[in-house]
Amino acid sequence: MNDHLAALRAFASLLTPEGRALLDAVRGTDPADELAVATRLRREHPAELVSAALGQARLRQRAEAKFGAADAQRMFFTPNGVEQSTRATVAAYRARRLRDLGVTSVADLCCGIGGDAIALARAGIRVLAVDRDPLTAAAARANADALGLGDLIEVREADVVDVDVAPFDAVFVDPARRGGRPGGAGRGAPPRRGGAAGGRIFDPEAYSPPLSWAVDTALKAPHAALKVAPGIPHEAVPAEAEAEWISHGGDVKEAVLWFGTEPGLVRATLLPGPRTLLGRGLPDPGVRAVGRYLYEPDGAVIRAHLVAEVAEELDGGLIDETIAYITADALRPTPYASAYEITDRLPFNVKRLKALLREREVGTLTVKKRGSAVEPEELRRKALPKPQGPNAVTVFLTRVAGAPTMLLGQPVPSA
Repeated sequence: MNDHLAALRAFASLLTPEGRALLDAVRGTDPADELAVATRLRREHPAELVSAALGQARLRQRAEAKFGAADAQRMFFTPNGVEQSTRATVAAYRARRLRDLGVTSVADLCCGIGGDAIALARAGIRVLAVDRDPLTAAAARANADALGLGDLIEVREADVVDVDVAPFDAVFVDPARRGGRPGGAGRGAPPRRGGAAGGRIFDPEAYSPPLSWAVDTALKAPHAALKVAPGIPHEAVPAEAEAEWISHGGDVKEAVLWFGTEPGLVRATLLPGPRTLLGRGLPDPGVRAVGRYLYEPDGAVIRAHLVAEVAEELDGGLIDETIAYITADALRPTPYASAYEITDRLPFNVKRLKALLREREVGTLTVKKRGSAVEPEELRRKALPKPQGPNAVTVFLTRVAGAPTMLLGQPVPSA
Protein backbone atom coordinates (compact mmCIF):
# COMPACT_ATOMS: atom_id res chain seq x y z
CA MET A 1 0.00 0.00 0.00
CA ASN A 2 2.81 2.41 0.84
CA ASP A 3 4.43 1.73 -2.54
CA HIS A 4 1.13 2.43 -4.26
CA LEU A 5 0.69 5.72 -2.42
CA ALA A 6 4.26 6.67 -3.25
CA ALA A 7 3.59 5.96 -6.94
CA LEU A 8 0.50 8.18 -6.79
CA ARG A 9 2.47 11.01 -5.17
CA ALA A 10 5.25 10.69 -7.75
CA PHE A 11 2.73 10.78 -10.59
CA ALA A 12 0.97 13.81 -9.14
CA SER A 13 4.30 15.61 -8.93
CA LEU A 14 4.74 15.22 -12.69
CA LEU A 15 1.57 17.23 -13.27
CA THR A 16 2.93 20.26 -11.43
CA PRO A 17 4.66 23.09 -13.35
CA GLU A 18 8.01 21.87 -12.02
CA GLY A 19 7.25 18.30 -13.06
CA ARG A 20 6.16 19.30 -16.55
CA ALA A 21 9.29 21.41 -16.99
CA LEU A 22 11.41 18.42 -15.97
CA LEU A 23 9.58 16.18 -18.44
CA ASP A 24 10.48 18.63 -21.19
CA ALA A 25 14.08 18.70 -19.99
CA VAL A 26 14.56 14.93 -20.01
CA ARG A 27 12.70 14.22 -23.25
CA GLY A 28 14.74 11.96 -25.50
CA THR A 29 17.37 11.20 -22.87
CA ASP A 30 19.60 8.36 -23.98
CA PRO A 31 19.54 5.52 -21.40
CA ALA A 32 23.33 5.61 -21.36
CA ASP A 33 23.20 9.24 -20.19
CA GLU A 34 20.52 8.83 -17.51
CA LEU A 35 22.90 8.71 -14.56
CA ALA A 36 24.69 11.89 -15.58
CA VAL A 37 21.39 13.66 -16.31
CA ALA A 38 19.90 12.55 -12.99
CA THR A 39 22.98 13.72 -11.07
CA ARG A 40 22.84 17.13 -12.68
CA LEU A 41 19.08 17.63 -12.22
CA ARG A 42 19.09 16.52 -8.57
CA ARG A 43 21.12 19.59 -7.72
CA GLU A 44 18.02 21.71 -8.36
CA HIS A 45 15.07 19.31 -8.04
CA PRO A 46 13.93 16.65 -5.55
CA ALA A 47 15.47 13.27 -6.25
CA GLU A 48 12.05 11.56 -6.32
CA LEU A 49 10.76 13.97 -8.93
CA VAL A 50 13.83 13.53 -11.12
CA SER A 51 13.46 9.74 -10.95
CA ALA A 52 9.76 9.99 -11.81
CA ALA A 53 10.48 12.26 -14.79
CA LEU A 54 13.18 9.96 -16.17
CA GLY A 55 10.92 6.94 -15.68
CA GLN A 56 8.09 8.68 -17.52
CA ALA A 57 10.47 9.65 -20.33
CA ARG A 58 11.37 5.98 -20.80
CA LEU A 59 7.70 5.00 -20.90
CA ARG A 60 6.95 7.70 -23.45
CA GLN A 61 9.71 6.44 -25.70
CA ARG A 62 8.30 2.91 -25.50
CA ALA A 63 4.79 4.19 -26.17
CA GLU A 64 5.75 5.89 -29.44
CA ALA A 65 5.39 2.57 -31.27
CA LYS A 66 1.71 2.42 -30.31
CA PHE A 67 0.68 6.05 -30.11
CA GLY A 68 3.11 7.88 -32.38
CA ALA A 69 5.66 10.39 -31.14
CA ALA A 70 3.34 13.42 -31.24
CA ASP A 71 0.83 11.90 -28.80
CA ALA A 72 3.17 9.71 -26.75
CA GLN A 73 5.41 12.65 -25.81
CA ARG A 74 2.40 14.50 -24.35
CA MET A 75 0.77 11.56 -22.63
CA PHE A 76 1.32 9.90 -19.25
CA PHE A 77 1.90 6.19 -18.82
CA THR A 78 2.29 3.41 -16.30
CA PRO A 79 4.40 0.35 -17.16
CA ASN A 80 1.27 -1.82 -17.45
CA GLY A 81 -0.43 0.94 -19.39
CA VAL A 82 2.20 0.93 -22.13
CA GLU A 83 2.14 -2.85 -22.39
CA GLN A 84 -1.63 -3.32 -22.35
CA SER A 85 -2.78 -0.32 -24.38
CA THR A 86 -4.33 -0.80 -27.79
CA ARG A 87 -2.32 0.44 -30.76
CA ALA A 88 -3.79 3.82 -31.73
CA THR A 89 -4.59 2.76 -35.29
CA VAL A 90 -6.58 -0.24 -34.05
CA ALA A 91 -8.44 1.84 -31.46
CA ALA A 92 -9.25 4.44 -34.13
CA TYR A 93 -10.66 1.75 -36.42
CA ARG A 94 -12.94 0.44 -33.66
CA ALA A 95 -14.04 3.96 -32.80
CA ARG A 96 -15.00 4.60 -36.43
CA ARG A 97 -17.09 1.43 -36.50
CA LEU A 98 -18.99 2.56 -33.41
CA ARG A 99 -19.46 6.07 -34.83
CA ASP A 100 -20.77 4.62 -38.10
CA LEU A 101 -23.30 2.62 -36.08
CA GLY A 102 -24.70 5.93 -34.84
CA VAL A 103 -23.10 5.71 -31.39
CA THR A 104 -22.65 9.07 -29.65
CA SER A 105 -21.83 7.92 -26.10
CA VAL A 106 -19.78 4.99 -24.76
CA ALA A 107 -19.11 3.54 -21.33
CA ASP A 108 -15.45 2.48 -21.59
CA LEU A 109 -15.12 -0.10 -18.82
CA CYS A 110 -11.59 -1.11 -17.84
CA CYS A 111 -10.21 1.99 -19.57
CA GLY A 112 -6.57 1.65 -18.55
CA ILE A 113 -4.56 4.79 -19.31
CA GLY A 114 -7.23 5.92 -21.75
CA GLY A 115 -6.00 4.91 -25.20
CA ASP A 116 -9.40 3.69 -26.37
CA ALA A 117 -11.22 6.60 -24.77
CA ILE A 118 -8.97 8.98 -26.70
CA ALA A 119 -9.80 7.27 -30.01
CA LEU A 120 -13.52 7.36 -29.22
CA ALA A 121 -13.42 11.04 -28.30
CA ARG A 122 -11.52 11.88 -31.47
CA ALA A 123 -14.34 10.19 -33.38
CA GLY A 124 -16.71 12.66 -31.74
CA ILE A 125 -18.08 10.23 -29.15
CA ARG A 126 -18.68 11.19 -25.52
CA VAL A 127 -16.94 8.74 -23.16
CA LEU A 128 -17.22 7.67 -19.54
CA ALA A 129 -13.85 5.99 -18.86
CA VAL A 130 -13.80 3.74 -15.79
CA ASP A 131 -10.95 2.02 -13.97
CA ARG A 132 -10.73 0.96 -10.34
CA ASP A 133 -7.01 1.66 -9.92
CA PRO A 134 -6.29 5.22 -8.68
CA LEU A 135 -2.98 5.56 -10.54
CA THR A 136 -4.39 4.22 -13.80
CA ALA A 137 -7.43 6.48 -13.56
CA ALA A 138 -5.17 9.46 -12.83
CA ALA A 139 -3.15 8.70 -15.96
CA ALA A 140 -6.31 8.43 -18.07
CA ARG A 141 -7.54 11.78 -16.74
CA ALA A 142 -4.17 13.42 -17.40
CA ASN A 143 -4.13 12.03 -20.94
CA ALA A 144 -7.59 13.35 -21.74
CA ASP A 145 -6.51 16.80 -20.59
CA ALA A 146 -3.10 16.64 -22.30
CA LEU A 147 -4.70 15.91 -25.67
CA GLY A 148 -7.46 18.49 -25.30
CA LEU A 149 -10.24 15.93 -24.93
CA GLY A 150 -11.28 16.63 -21.35
CA ASP A 151 -14.70 17.95 -22.46
CA LEU A 152 -15.55 14.61 -24.10
CA ILE A 153 -13.96 12.19 -21.62
CA GLU A 154 -15.08 11.80 -18.03
CA VAL A 155 -12.76 9.55 -16.02
CA ARG A 156 -14.22 7.76 -13.03
CA GLU A 157 -12.28 5.74 -10.46
CA ALA A 158 -14.70 2.91 -9.70
CA ASP A 159 -15.34 -0.80 -9.96
CA VAL A 160 -16.87 -1.46 -13.38
CA VAL A 161 -19.56 -3.70 -11.88
CA ASP A 162 -21.01 -0.66 -10.15
CA VAL A 163 -21.44 1.38 -13.35
CA ASP A 164 -24.93 1.89 -14.78
CA VAL A 165 -24.57 1.53 -18.55
CA ALA A 166 -28.21 2.35 -19.31
CA PRO A 167 -27.58 6.00 -20.28
CA PHE A 168 -25.04 5.04 -22.98
CA ASP A 169 -25.43 4.07 -26.63
CA ALA A 170 -22.64 1.52 -26.36
CA VAL A 171 -20.34 -0.33 -23.99
CA PHE A 172 -16.68 -1.06 -24.62
CA VAL A 173 -14.89 -3.55 -22.35
CA ASP A 174 -11.19 -4.40 -22.38
CA PRO A 175 -10.76 -6.91 -19.54
CA ALA A 176 -7.38 -7.76 -18.02
CA ARG A 177 -5.93 -10.83 -19.70
CA ARG A 178 -2.79 -11.23 -17.62
CA GLY A 179 -2.47 -12.73 -14.18
CA GLY A 180 -1.20 -10.58 -11.34
CA ARG A 181 -1.79 -7.32 -13.15
CA PRO A 182 -1.59 -4.99 -10.16
CA GLY A 183 -4.30 -2.38 -10.12
CA GLY A 184 -4.72 -2.75 -13.84
CA ALA A 185 -7.76 -2.30 -15.98
CA GLY A 186 -10.96 -3.94 -14.88
CA ARG A 187 -11.93 -5.18 -11.48
CA GLY A 188 -8.40 -6.19 -10.55
CA ALA A 189 -9.54 -9.60 -9.33
CA PRO A 190 -6.93 -12.38 -9.44
CA PRO A 191 -7.32 -14.98 -12.19
CA ARG A 192 -9.34 -18.00 -11.09
CA ARG A 193 -7.93 -20.38 -13.67
CA GLY A 194 -6.42 -20.49 -17.12
CA GLY A 195 -3.22 -18.55 -16.45
CA ALA A 196 -0.44 -18.18 -13.92
CA ALA A 197 0.18 -14.94 -12.07
CA GLY A 198 1.94 -12.50 -14.36
CA GLY A 199 1.31 -14.60 -17.50
CA ARG A 200 -1.27 -14.53 -20.24
CA ILE A 201 -4.72 -15.85 -19.39
CA PHE A 202 -6.26 -18.16 -21.95
CA ASP A 203 -9.57 -18.99 -20.28
CA PRO A 204 -12.04 -16.14 -21.02
CA GLU A 205 -13.74 -16.78 -17.68
CA ALA A 206 -10.44 -16.01 -15.97
CA TYR A 207 -10.35 -12.52 -17.48
CA SER A 208 -10.85 -9.68 -15.01
CA PRO A 209 -13.78 -9.12 -15.25
CA PRO A 210 -14.83 -12.52 -16.69
CA LEU A 211 -16.13 -12.72 -20.25
CA SER A 212 -19.56 -13.85 -19.02
CA TRP A 213 -19.94 -10.63 -17.02
CA ALA A 214 -18.79 -8.56 -20.02
CA VAL A 215 -21.32 -10.31 -22.29
CA ASP A 216 -24.16 -9.77 -19.81
CA THR A 217 -23.23 -6.09 -19.63
CA ALA A 218 -22.95 -5.83 -23.42
CA LEU A 219 -26.46 -7.17 -23.85
CA LYS A 220 -27.82 -4.28 -21.75
CA ALA A 221 -26.72 -1.70 -24.32
CA PRO A 222 -27.83 -1.09 -27.93
CA HIS A 223 -24.27 -1.72 -29.11
CA ALA A 224 -21.12 -3.12 -27.54
CA ALA A 225 -17.57 -4.11 -28.37
CA LEU A 226 -15.63 -6.52 -26.16
CA LYS A 227 -11.90 -6.78 -26.74
CA VAL A 228 -10.66 -10.34 -26.23
CA ALA A 229 -7.49 -12.31 -26.89
CA PRO A 230 -7.08 -13.34 -30.56
CA GLY A 231 -6.69 -16.94 -29.43
CA ILE A 232 -10.24 -17.10 -28.06
CA PRO A 233 -11.85 -20.41 -29.08
CA HIS A 234 -14.59 -19.94 -31.65
CA GLU A 235 -16.92 -22.01 -29.50
CA ALA A 236 -16.56 -19.40 -26.74
CA VAL A 237 -18.03 -16.67 -28.97
CA PRO A 238 -21.62 -15.97 -27.85
CA ALA A 239 -24.37 -16.61 -30.38
CA GLU A 240 -25.46 -12.96 -30.07
CA ALA A 241 -22.07 -11.66 -31.14
CA GLU A 242 -20.24 -10.87 -34.34
CA ALA A 243 -16.58 -11.90 -34.09
CA GLU A 244 -13.82 -9.87 -35.72
CA TRP A 245 -10.09 -10.58 -35.78
CA ILE A 246 -7.85 -7.57 -36.42
CA SER A 247 -4.25 -7.47 -37.61
CA HIS A 248 -1.94 -4.52 -38.14
CA GLY A 249 0.93 -4.78 -40.58
CA GLY A 250 0.50 -8.55 -40.62
CA ASP A 251 0.57 -9.00 -36.83
CA VAL A 252 -2.66 -10.15 -35.18
CA LYS A 253 -3.52 -7.64 -32.45
CA GLU A 254 -6.88 -8.64 -31.02
CA ALA A 255 -10.32 -10.09 -31.48
CA VAL A 256 -13.47 -8.06 -30.88
CA LEU A 257 -16.93 -9.36 -30.06
CA TRP A 258 -19.52 -6.94 -31.45
CA PHE A 259 -23.09 -6.75 -30.23
CA GLY A 260 -25.91 -4.95 -32.00
CA THR A 261 -24.44 -5.68 -35.44
CA GLU A 262 -24.82 -9.07 -37.19
CA PRO A 263 -24.93 -12.04 -34.79
CA GLY A 264 -22.92 -14.99 -36.05
CA LEU A 265 -20.94 -13.00 -38.61
CA VAL A 266 -17.19 -13.63 -38.67
CA ARG A 267 -14.75 -11.18 -40.23
CA ALA A 268 -11.02 -10.59 -40.55
CA THR A 269 -9.84 -6.98 -40.80
CA LEU A 270 -6.36 -5.98 -41.94
CA LEU A 271 -4.93 -2.61 -41.00
CA PRO A 272 -3.88 -0.20 -42.31
CA GLY A 273 -6.60 -0.06 -44.86
CA PRO A 274 -8.92 -1.31 -43.61
CA ARG A 275 -9.45 -4.42 -45.70
CA THR A 276 -12.21 -6.63 -44.37
CA LEU A 277 -12.96 -10.23 -45.36
CA LEU A 278 -16.40 -11.55 -44.40
CA GLY A 279 -17.05 -15.19 -43.60
CA ARG A 280 -19.50 -17.04 -45.83
CA GLY A 281 -19.49 -20.38 -44.08
CA LEU A 282 -17.53 -22.13 -46.83
CA PRO A 283 -16.40 -25.72 -46.31
CA ASP A 284 -12.69 -26.40 -45.91
CA PRO A 285 -10.85 -26.24 -49.23
CA GLY A 286 -9.54 -29.50 -50.57
CA VAL A 287 -5.91 -30.60 -50.65
CA ARG A 288 -4.07 -30.39 -53.97
CA ALA A 289 -0.55 -30.84 -55.24
CA VAL A 290 1.87 -28.00 -54.65
CA GLY A 291 1.59 -25.58 -57.54
CA ARG A 292 3.72 -22.72 -58.75
CA TYR A 293 2.58 -20.33 -56.03
CA LEU A 294 2.21 -20.61 -52.26
CA TYR A 295 0.03 -18.16 -50.37
CA GLU A 296 0.50 -17.43 -46.68
CA PRO A 297 -2.80 -16.03 -45.31
CA ASP A 298 -2.72 -13.09 -42.92
CA GLY A 299 -2.87 -14.12 -39.28
CA ALA A 300 -6.29 -12.50 -38.82
CA VAL A 301 -7.65 -14.61 -41.67
CA ILE A 302 -6.30 -17.77 -40.05
CA ARG A 303 -7.61 -16.87 -36.58
CA ALA A 304 -11.02 -16.09 -38.05
CA HIS A 305 -11.07 -19.48 -39.81
CA LEU A 306 -11.53 -17.79 -43.19
CA VAL A 307 -8.79 -19.59 -45.14
CA ALA A 308 -11.47 -21.22 -47.30
CA GLU A 309 -12.72 -17.80 -48.40
CA VAL A 310 -9.23 -16.81 -49.50
CA ALA A 311 -8.61 -20.17 -51.20
CA GLU A 312 -11.78 -19.72 -53.25
CA GLU A 313 -10.70 -16.22 -54.26
CA LEU A 314 -7.35 -17.63 -55.42
CA ASP A 315 -8.83 -20.77 -57.02
CA GLY A 316 -6.44 -22.65 -54.77
CA GLY A 317 -6.30 -25.51 -52.32
CA LEU A 318 -4.37 -26.58 -49.23
CA ILE A 319 -1.00 -28.33 -49.31
CA ASP A 320 -2.14 -30.39 -46.32
CA GLU A 321 -5.53 -30.66 -44.64
CA THR A 322 -4.08 -29.39 -41.33
CA ILE A 323 -1.84 -26.59 -42.68
CA ALA A 324 -3.03 -23.05 -43.50
CA TYR A 325 -0.91 -22.64 -46.64
CA ILE A 326 -2.76 -22.23 -49.93
CA THR A 327 -1.30 -23.41 -53.23
CA ALA A 328 -2.32 -22.40 -56.74
CA ASP A 329 -0.96 -22.49 -60.27
CA ALA A 330 -1.88 -18.89 -61.14
CA LEU A 331 -0.82 -15.66 -59.47
CA ARG A 332 -3.74 -13.58 -58.28
CA PRO A 333 -3.41 -10.44 -56.18
CA THR A 334 -5.10 -10.48 -52.77
CA PRO A 335 -4.67 -8.32 -49.68
CA TYR A 336 -5.44 -11.30 -47.47
CA ALA A 337 -2.35 -13.42 -48.18
CA SER A 338 1.32 -13.02 -49.14
CA ALA A 339 2.35 -14.79 -52.34
CA TYR A 340 5.55 -16.75 -52.94
CA GLU A 341 6.77 -18.34 -56.15
CA ILE A 342 7.92 -21.87 -55.33
CA THR A 343 11.07 -23.09 -57.05
CA ASP A 344 11.83 -26.34 -55.17
CA ARG A 345 10.08 -28.98 -53.12
CA LEU A 346 12.33 -31.19 -51.00
CA PRO A 347 11.81 -33.75 -48.26
CA PHE A 348 13.14 -32.43 -44.98
CA ASN A 349 16.92 -32.85 -45.19
CA VAL A 350 19.31 -30.27 -43.74
CA LYS A 351 22.38 -31.48 -45.65
CA ARG A 352 20.56 -31.34 -48.96
CA LEU A 353 19.27 -27.84 -48.18
CA LYS A 354 22.76 -26.69 -47.18
CA ALA A 355 24.24 -27.94 -50.43
CA LEU A 356 21.50 -26.29 -52.51
CA LEU A 357 21.98 -22.92 -50.75
CA ARG A 358 25.72 -23.08 -51.33
CA GLU A 359 25.21 -23.97 -54.99
CA ARG A 360 22.86 -21.00 -55.50
CA GLU A 361 25.07 -18.53 -53.61
CA VAL A 362 22.45 -17.70 -51.03
CA GLY A 363 23.46 -15.10 -48.47
CA THR A 364 20.04 -14.36 -46.96
CA LEU A 365 17.78 -17.17 -45.74
CA THR A 366 14.28 -16.54 -44.41
CA VAL A 367 12.72 -19.50 -42.61
CA LYS A 368 8.99 -19.84 -42.05
CA LYS A 369 7.27 -22.78 -40.49
CA ARG A 370 3.82 -24.20 -40.03
CA GLY A 371 3.30 -27.76 -38.88
CA SER A 372 6.99 -28.34 -38.10
CA ALA A 373 8.75 -28.79 -34.76
CA VAL A 374 12.05 -27.45 -36.13
CA GLU A 375 13.01 -24.00 -34.87
CA PRO A 376 13.72 -21.55 -37.72
CA GLU A 377 16.85 -20.15 -36.10
CA GLU A 378 18.25 -23.65 -35.59
CA LEU A 379 17.73 -24.50 -39.26
CA ARG A 380 19.19 -21.19 -40.39
CA ARG A 381 22.31 -21.79 -38.32
CA LYS A 382 22.81 -25.32 -39.66
CA ALA A 383 21.89 -24.71 -43.30
CA LEU A 384 23.64 -21.37 -43.70
CA PRO A 385 26.50 -21.28 -41.16
CA LYS A 386 28.47 -18.72 -43.18
CA PRO A 387 26.09 -16.48 -45.12
CA GLN A 388 27.68 -15.46 -48.37
CA GLY A 389 26.45 -14.68 -51.82
CA PRO A 390 24.05 -12.11 -53.29
CA ASN A 391 20.89 -14.21 -53.44
CA ALA A 392 17.98 -14.65 -51.01
CA VAL A 393 15.68 -17.63 -50.47
CA THR A 394 12.63 -18.28 -48.32
CA VAL A 395 12.19 -21.82 -47.05
CA PHE A 396 8.90 -23.10 -45.65
CA LEU A 397 9.15 -25.90 -43.11
CA THR A 398 5.81 -27.62 -43.34
CA ARG A 399 3.95 -30.79 -44.23
CA VAL A 400 2.69 -31.76 -47.65
CA ALA A 401 0.16 -34.58 -47.65
CA GLY A 402 1.36 -35.45 -44.15
CA ALA A 403 5.09 -35.64 -45.00
CA PRO A 404 7.71 -33.22 -43.55
CA THR A 405 8.65 -31.00 -46.47
CA MET A 406 10.75 -27.99 -47.37
CA LEU A 407 9.37 -25.61 -49.98
CA LEU A 408 11.80 -23.04 -51.36
CA GLY A 409 10.80 -19.87 -53.11
CA GLN A 410 10.78 -16.11 -53.43
CA PRO A 411 8.22 -13.55 -52.27
CA VAL A 412 6.19 -12.04 -55.07
CA PRO A 413 6.32 -8.23 -54.87
CA SER A 414 3.03 -6.61 -53.95
CA ALA A 415 1.23 -4.88 -56.77
